[in-house]
Amino acid sequence: MTEKNEETKRNITKKQYILSILAALIIGVVGTLFIGDQLADSAGDISNETVEETTDLNLDTPSDFDVNYDELRVINKLYAILMTTYFEEVDSEILIEGALEGMAGAIGDPYTEYLDEVESTSFDEDISGSFQGIGAEVMKDGEYVRIVSPIANSPAAEAGLQPNDLIVEVDGESVADLTINEAVSLIRGPEGTDVELSLIRGDEQFSMTLTRAEIPVETVFYEVDENNPNIGYVNIVNFNMPTYLETVDAIKALQEQDVKKIVFDVRGNPGGLLTSAIEISNIFVPNGDPLMMTEYRQDEEPTIYMASDDYGAFKFEGEAVLLVNEGSASASEILAGAMQSVGIPIYGQTTFGKGTVQSLVDLGATDELKFTSGKWLTANGDWINEKGIEPDVPVELPSYAQLFIVNPMSTYKEGDNSAEIKNLKSVLTAIGYDVSDNEAFDESVVTAVQAFQEANDLTVDGIVTGNTARALTDQLRTKIENNDTQYDAAIEALTN
Repeated sequence: MTEKNEETKRNITKKQYILSILAALIIGVVGTLFIGDQLADSAGDISNETVEETTDLNLDTPSDFDVNYDELRVINKLYAILMTTYFEEVDSEILIEGALEGMAGAIGDPYTEYLDEVESTSFDEDISGSFQGIGAEVMKDGEYVRIVSPIANSPAAEAGLQPNDLIVEVDGESVADLTINEAVSLIRGPEGTDVELSLIRGDEQFSMTLTRAEIPVETVFYEVDENNPNIGYVNIVNFNMPTYLETVDAIKALQEQDVKKIVFDVRGNPGGLLTSAIEISNIFVPNGDPLMMTEYRQDEEPTIYMASDDYGAFKFEGEAVLLVNEGSASASEILAGAMQSVGIPIYGQTTFGKGTVQSLVDLGATDELKFTSGKWLTANGDWINEKGIEPDVPVELPSYAQLFIVNPMSTYKEGDNSAEIKNLKSVLTAIGYDVSDNEAFDESVVTAVQAFQEANDLTVDGIVTGNTARALTDQLRTKIENNDTQYDAAIEALTN
């Protein structure tokens, strides 16, 4: 489809995004700008990001806070009663962990949570290594777990999950009373094992079985547009530790192939380290201009981060367009705000709207607290929380880009009637077959399926399962890939 650079395996971006349109689980928590040690003068996190150094916030010893020991005495009393008088022996670690989880959860902020040793390790994997799971960014949404964005080429992406799909159950266990980390621990698991999800999309509820895989944290992919050899495409799928260097390498590799203009794509990118967001924003903003701002409880005025060689000397001075959608969150929105502030046009759909900053603090040898400590503002000083960033040029994807894959593990035949059949009929319609407009697997569907099977050298029986289901999904993917209206609009803008 496009030229490939043999020096890197991070080619193929647009196709990877298209696969993620059909699909979705780093299972991780979305939209946390995390305060860590990556950026000495700043702090943030989305599953991890850096906008301001932890020590600047006096998180370890807040000297201006007076502890009310009378209020805490009741906690000690409750602990003592349960440990000594409860009718069965109680594990003290369980009580303490429950108290910590409850205190963090009582705030009602989905980005504030207590992390035990397992959860803390999982959090670290999300930003620096790989993990085993289904591959999607998620957050707690009331009694559900909401998918914010699928990871390109992950089992979730291959399965056709979408941003804003709601997970109801994992292997038959409701997530209603679970913390996000408890739900994530159910969804993650050893490579090659299966997990069954019960989900809601719109008014439809359905189940899907996914096979877990090793999910590498690879963050940048690129290619040359096949019809315009002077236009490149760079897809940033996450903002992790190596992302800045990967982005610079991608741009340089494209420039070596005589690329002058680039479509940058953060659609479905849930964020990551703020360090990376600032460094990558710095690529496009002239030194001395603002990149973004942060504001904390103790601040009288926001702190402004100015473009500087301190964040990297590389600058891209060619023409560019940035693609965003409702799955572009946190660090992606910082980049979008910075690029928009210097006149780089944004195409696509309104972004997620994650404008708060999180800090990560050690509570002991292994436990940590991730909590919302402030908010971040765009380069222009706008707080986009729960609003998102509006694109300069709104562009919708075709309606069939929102369809589910046809589950090859299920069997659909004449007489069936369900939301899954309605989806199957929509897939058939999208790839050019005529069927009736209802939820029934009727004679029109049998005829269409038989014609499809005959055209694709499949067993002609009018039943959809296995290879027939996979072939239908493959043709739908090809249809979406060839009709990426947002990408096409960006290409048209750069060619004109």
